[in-house]
Amino acid sequence: MPTIFTRIVNGEIPCYKVAENDRFFAFLDIAPLAKGHTLVIPKHEGDYLFALDDEEYAEYMLFAKRVAAALEKAVPCKRIGVAVLGMEVPHTHIHLVPMNSEQDMNFAKEKLKLQDAEMKQIAAAIAAEFA
Repeated sequence: MPTIFTRIVNGEIPCYKVAENDRFFAFLDIAPLAKGHTLVIPKHEGDYLFALDDEEYAEYMLFAKRVAAALEKAVPCKRIGVAVLGMEVPHTHIHLVPMNSEQDMNFAKEKLKLQDAEMKQIAAAIAAEFA
């Protein structure tokens, strides 16, 4: 059965897409730690970052780096935090979180509840910087 992320890539589930190429996809987390919290995934399923072959791993990191640069321009912050947890969805994913303090990366804290219009605006701002 496809993961929820595969279903997002396939267009079966809507998302707030911020970037895409032929191998990777980035979209806003719907339960963000901070405005702009973005997930970056390979389009194919696989549940462990370090199981990727070296070429794909390098391309994935470079894609995530480009997304992070766009995110940093679109969302005011001191830096972009990176986390690879991968336990909740069995599909490799990188969390990119705009940070102004280390507490912004606390996954135990209450998640933001943003309105659809704000999510669309944030996604559009990041996508514009990615282009």
